[in-house]
Amino acid sequence: MQLLDGKKVSEDIKNEIAVEVQQMKSRGEKVPHLAAVIVGTNGASLTYVGSKVRSCEKVGFESTLVSLPEETTEEALLAKVKELNEDPAIDGYIVQLPLPKHIDEQKILLAIDADKDVDGFHPTNFGRMALEMETFLPATPYGIMELLERYKVETAGKSVVVIGRSHIVGRPMSILLSRKGYPGDATVTLTHSRTKNIAEITKEADIIISALGVPYFLKADMVKDGVTVVDVGITRVPDANHPKGYVIAGDVDFDEVSKKAAFITPVPGGVGPMTIAMLLKNTLLARSRRAKNGE
Repeated sequence: MQLLDGKKVSEDIKNEIAVEVQQMKSRGEKVPHLAAVIVGTNGASLTYVGSKVRSCEKVGFESTLVSLPEETTEEALLAKVKELNEDPAIDGYIVQLPLPKHIDEQKILLAIDADKDVDGFHPTNFGRMALEMETFLPATPYGIMELLERYKVETAGKSVVVIGRSHIVGRPMSILLSRKGYPGDATVTLTHSRTKNIAEITKEADIIISALGVPYFLKADMVKDGVTVVDVGITRVPDANHPKGYVIAGDVDFDEVSKKAAFITPVPGGVGPMTIAMLLKNTLLARSRRAKNGE
């Protein structure tokens, strides 16, 4: 069994980006500038955005954090989005989800300039991904593809089962792994909460990507020997024996499944760190595109 070590690979990617940014600086070029918008005080979101800002500093990007109060109106947020769309200093930006319930997330995501949408959630970018055109890939699926590639996990002709059909992970994952090229050329089954006999389907899989958000859902009797398992789940599970009162759990019963797996991601330290690294890669792409357009 080999760990798909997202922590290590993400550091490798950040170091590669830092070298590229240094070269840009030495040529007198503008360095990439990533902005993040956060509305309210969701703990997980604050942690995640803080990590993005620190990662920007590490690779030499400029970064801007726009922190808005919980009671910010939809109109006010749309005005901020318009401002970022029009700001020539900003190469790419993200609006951290989830947003407060009184704001229509879809309306906000549609308002983001597709050329600055480094999260890859805009329908234009999603469509370009499905058509195998160059675009900003959603950061978490992009990170998974990078992990599979860097660990040379064979995907061509393999049976892949994706558990979960969210627009952020499951659905884009099913598209990416069925595209031509490497990593891709796989036969993909997309399963979800209405799928019947899911264990029978996962037992046949060469690669399983679980993005369900149900702790310890995938058990050893649901997988075959030599399987590759990518665990996207991240849930706080109460644990009275832990100093924090909880542990971070994935979708996979790691202790048991890892005994049968050829490759497996840990939680934490697997997919999570990759998401931020790929967001930086998307921002670098945004900067290079804008430079080509003379911006």
